[in-house]
Amino acid sequence: MSVFGYSRVDAEKRFGHFSQIGGLKPYMLTDGRANGLRAVDFRTTRGFEFTVLLDRAMDISEARYKGMSIAWRSLSGDVGPAYYDPRGIEWLRTFFGGLLATCGLQQAGAMNTDQGEELGLHGRVGATCAEMVSYSQEWSGDRPILQVGGLMREASLFGPGLEMRRTITAFGDGASLAVRDSIVNAGARRTPCMLLYHVNLGFPLIDDGAELILPTTKVEPSNAIAEDGKETWNLMHAPIHGYVEKVYWHTLKPCKEGYANIAVINRKLGGGLGVRLRYRTDELPCFTEWKMLGEREYVLGVEPGNCLPTGRAKERAAGRLVELEVGQQLTAGFEIEVVEGKEAIEKLVKEASR
Repeated sequence: MSVFGYSRVDAEKRFGHFSQIGGLKPYMLTDGRANGLRAVDFRTTRGFEFTVLLDRAMDISEARYKGMSIAWRSLSGDVGPAYYDPRGIEWLRTFFGGLLATCGLQQAGAMNTDQGEELGLHGRVGATCAEMVSYSQEWSGDRPILQVGGLMREASLFGPGLEMRRTITAFGDGASLAVRDSIVNAGARRTPCMLLYHVNLGFPLIDDGAELILPTTKVEPSNAIAEDGKETWNLMHAPIHGYVEKVYWHTLKPCKEGYANIAVINRKLGGGLGVRLRYRTDELPCFTEWKMLGEREYVLGVEPGNCLPTGRAKERAAGRLVELEVGQQLTAGFEIEVVEGKEAIEKLVKEASR
């Protein structure tokens, strides 16, 4: 690919500041409960834009393609970490939705009590501020590369000591991003490590007729509510007043390269719009679908993880709980790409159906 059809040498003759073709824009939010939040905007020449919140674990809030939102946004909006409450389901009060909300690192999923420790919904990491933040706008041949990196700590004296280094990368001439995390046990004792990527897709991508396409070999409803309607787990419909969320656990078959290729498509939106989620199943063996199609709470969550969101006690009992020895490291991540047009949509469907 190239910058509007030009090589780097020829493109650079045609603009002054890099921001003319996109790039990174760091700044600070100042309004309401978002006051003081450090943020970074990514912009590409393809009309792909997204915002990284440095003080919310470098998670991704707004995300747009050619002006259309692809991420769901909750009514809370962006909220600073000082408002986070670890008890029970209070996590929901600071859940901004967004394209990515990271859950972990010692707990992900339902509130529970594990070995005498009370654990709230989805854990603490999402309210952690990034340290040692770095930015770069560089060229790789004729392609601009945009990148932000940082470190999040989830540690306490006489307790766990997990450090997560995150890098978010986007090609400046593309419509995709990659998140890469490295989590190390920097503490003094063996520590549980749970990681769930809560990817939240919303209107106008999610609408009546939109579809979720997975290489699934088994679909397991999480409860009786999800059991009702499980035959149409993959189909989205118009918002329903009083809708109760449905959660499905999928067993996915990776492609021969070891990746799960997941597609969410809307053939009615323009000439067709889709989002690809791609990750390695040996890093993230579990996949959760969160189907929440209520009025004003209209979202499809596609959530790869090294656990299911049942809470640490149940994951331990099921034998899925990952625990890191002192000095041990876990690496994981995913890629998201926006595709447009009938031909690109059908190619995406074929890849996700393998």
